[in-house]
Amino acid sequence: MENLLNEIVQEVISRVKKEAFIEVEASGRHVHLSEEDVEKLFGKGYTLTKLRDLSQPGQYACKERVTITGPKGSIKNVIVLGPCRKETQVEVSLTDGSSLGVKAPIKQSGDLKNTLGIKISTEHGEVSLDKGLMVAKRHIHITPSDAAKFNVCDNEVVQVKVFGQRPLIFDDVVVRVNEKFNTYMHIDYDEANACGFSKGTMAKIIKG
Repeated sequence: MENLLNEIVQEVISRVKKEAFIEVEASGRHVHLSEEDVEKLFGKGYTLTKLRDLSQPGQYACKERVTITGPKGSIKNVIVLGPCRKETQVEVSLTDGSSLGVKAPIKQSGDLKNTLGIKISTEHGEVSLDKGLMVAKRHIHITPSDAAKFNVCDNEVVQVKVFGQRPLIFDDVVVRVNEKFNTYMHIDYDEANACGFSKGTMAKIIKG
């Protein structure tokens, strides 16, 4: 009987979380490559090797790793995410930027205007970009049905309270609504450290 009660309690808690909260994920530094740059870095006709699926449908981590180099230093073993994009994009944290010797702008993923250049290399080749380096703006991927439930719309900017070990209210969080998304909030490792993030951390949208 006690086990049954525990199962019921956990199910109720899980249901309440889904109705009132959004799960948080922390994203480390990573690279999105164009098909052209994949060939420059790994060889003509090369295709990326899928390692595991990510939370967003169709997105996956690849086996391939690269080195990124700025004016003052390099960061090795940076993961590549697939599938290929139209343009190559490198996402780092502000702390990573200090290691590289750059002050990367905070931008929405995909918006490469006024981003910085960076060198990407492997043992097979290298690419020198004149744009593409950014710090990704913290954001929420959300389905249309969840957007309606939480009363938010595409490109709306909200506050979010993250219930990590050191609960913190994040301002300037952009909402991105799409039927192809799964609902998650994404922060980088600097932000994850600030709020005491661990796997399963939940967040709540705060409407002004």
